[in-house]
Amino acid sequence: MTVVQKYGGTSVGSVERLRNVAHRVATRATDGERLAVVVSAMGKTTDDLLSLAREVNPRPPRRETDLLMATGEMVSSALLTMALVEMGCPAVALTGAQAGMFTDDSFGRARIRGIDTWRVEEEFSEGHVVVVAGFQGQSPQGDYATLGRGGSDTSAVALGAALRATQVEIYTDVEGIYTTDPRIEPNARCLRDIASEEMLEAAQQGAGVMHPRAVELGLLYDIPILVASSQAEFGSGRGTLIHREVQMEPENRVRTIALDRDVASVTLRHVPDRPGIAAQLFGPLADAGISVDTIVQNASELNLTDLTFTVSKDDCDQTEELSRPLASELGAADVLFKHDLVKVSLIGTGMQSGPGYAATMFRSLSEAGINIELITTSEIRITCLVQSERGEEAVRVLHSAFHLDEEI
Repeated sequence: MTVVQKYGGTSVGSVERLRNVAHRVATRATDGERLAVVVSAMGKTTDDLLSLAREVNPRPPRRETDLLMATGEMVSSALLTMALVEMGCPAVALTGAQAGMFTDDSFGRARIRGIDTWRVEEEFSEGHVVVVAGFQGQSPQGDYATLGRGGSDTSAVALGAALRATQVEIYTDVEGIYTTDPRIEPNARCLRDIASEEMLEAAQQGAGVMHPRAVELGLLYDIPILVASSQAEFGSGRGTLIHREVQMEPENRVRTIALDRDVASVTLRHVPDRPGIAAQLFGPLADAGISVDTIVQNASELNLTDLTFTVSKDDCDQTEELSRPLASELGAADVLFKHDLVKVSLIGTGMQSGPGYAATMFRSLSEAGINIELITTSEIRITCLVQSERGEEAVRVLHSAFHLDEEI
């Protein structure tokens, strides 16, 4: 049986914590499983390296930035391997490239194109625990390329898929997936399990425990993912299992509430309502690598319409640079940007096929005096944009309204 574990930056953030992780891994390795361990950089190493790069050059080249950033995970993997060997556990450290992770050349946000597992399999055959530097791979030109935010999670699940692992285990500084962020709502519960589709929506809507790309890979390759605390005892049964849900219909309910602060809205006012407008606008944004979310077009009046969409705050400046001349070409009257918004999302399988969810959400927010700026839905999600200063209050109001503090 093959298992892939991943330990985050907090879990390996000091020598003491590294040794604790090594003890967990060494104990698990005695069970006869083939064990691969993916690690993040220690603590705030990634942020420190990026700050160092910007001290030297305010706009450092992306290729060299990735070369620098990749060293953080290499340090973690080497140190953890040293600790394992000192404990008598045979282990070997590999970079992402040595582990066979091949990416494209989109430095800073590379995507994994394939994994050649021969080296990992060879180390398994020699009885080694394989410790892999996460967050990185090798570009077609042989350069280091990093996967961007959440890259170590993505590395772990991708490696699990390539190795046909029984399970991928993500160990972090929280107990699992909660009904909402417990820092916002103290009565939030840790879920025993959650459907892959629900977790993907939650990750896309701001739940920061796992990156959407990692969840998407788990769903695509049908790999169960356990999210648990690195402090919990192995075999304790704690944590949240992310897996396909077989019987969706009986489980119609709200499972979790996500809050996404990384959002800015863009509105093109009085755009001529004719075919091809959306393609003319969103094509250049896609070419620039800007991910667009929550697209809403108002009903046409006098052949004019308002078109609103949201982007990450990190992409806002570039979106403005591109959209203003595009708006002029399209004949829009104006372009409006809002940065003081957050997205609040209810998520649950089959939620829209059950009555009353939207009504309860809107009524609860209205009674709390929280104005809704924009609404979007999917089969398992209802999202509202509200003013940022009311976002956390909105989460608490909805958590209470849907009784998420109660076991089902």
